[in-house]
Amino acid sequence: MRSEIGTGDGSALGRPGAEPFPVQETGPGGGRAAAQSEAQAARPGGCTLCPRACGADRAAGERGFCGMGETPAIARVSFHMWEEPCISGTRGSGTVFFAGCPLGCIYCQNRSIVAGSVIPGGGSDLPRAKKVTDAEMADIFVRLEREGAHNINLVTATHFLPCVIRALRMAKARGLGIPVVYNTSGYESAESLRALSGLVDIYLTDFRYMDPKTAAAYSRAPDYPVAAKTALSEMLRQTPLSFGPDGLMTSGTIVRVLLLPGHVKEACSIVSYIHETYGDRLYLSLLRQYTPLPAVMSDPLLRRKVTKREYDRLVQHALSLGVTKAFVQEGAAAEESFIPVFDGRGVEKT
Repeated sequence: MRSEIGTGDGSALGRPGAEPFPVQETGPGGGRAAAQSEAQAARPGGCTLCPRACGADRAAGERGFCGMGETPAIARVSFHMWEEPCISGTRGSGTVFFAGCPLGCIYCQNRSIVAGSVIPGGGSDLPRAKKVTDAEMADIFVRLEREGAHNINLVTATHFLPCVIRALRMAKARGLGIPVVYNTSGYESAESLRALSGLVDIYLTDFRYMDPKTAAAYSRAPDYPVAAKTALSEMLRQTPLSFGPDGLMTSGTIVRVLLLPGHVKEACSIVSYIHETYGDRLYLSLLRQYTPLPAVMSDPLLRRKVTKREYDRLVQHALSLGVTKAFVQEGAAAEESFIPVFDGRGVEKT
């Protein structure tokens, strides 16, 4: 369960208030930037959609570092009730989980839908993920709105960005009117994010590492801190904070800081950087939900859960900085039972 950081007397700090809806420079549909992004996966040098710029010719059938080809594969479509309160609301966030991942953390809780080429032991063939066309993806978005979702929540969509852009255009042309949430690891290129301007309303992004050594050890991405900082700047440019009368976010950025066991100091440095750089222009979400899975049992730190003392230190650090716009997790959250079942359910209309 997530709640806002409070004052101790039962009142919450940083209560959402209405702000003007953002005006996007490129207009609805992403404009020229979207067309440029659609070419990134097929340009002569190969795929450059994420910061790895692995160069795979995915249009010709090659798999990128993400483990995926060109055609989108979706592992689950469902109403998700466990996002931040301003995202899940009372009816749930219409969540679309894409298979594959450009980052591939060794502790990934969604390893069953991340290709084995990215994470040893991952689902190399991803038999439970279902491939979809752009039109079928648009149908999913429209159906989720019709069934009552507060928003469309795209989880790890970076490596399918050209297809996602086309599907969003189709859905919006058919009247899609709820906010679009881009749920990402934070390992994004600014060029790709610019293509989403006018299409994405809310960025729900991780900020995993501040130390390149940690990023290299856990995600083979020593450039993660630089990439995440650049990406966050672009996200903030696109999405100033705005809330509806029901308290749900209609535009803005939420930065998730996942506390890893033994890494309190690094998590605190992330919070410091974000608050000192952006202040109250965004929301922080401090996560204690790290779940140790069998694949990391040989790691002396990752093999255990985060302790209450570690998490309390992170929360107290945020308070000491004067952070008021933040969510904290209460109660047990580090359990495998919180990990969704990825079996392709919800992709096809039942």
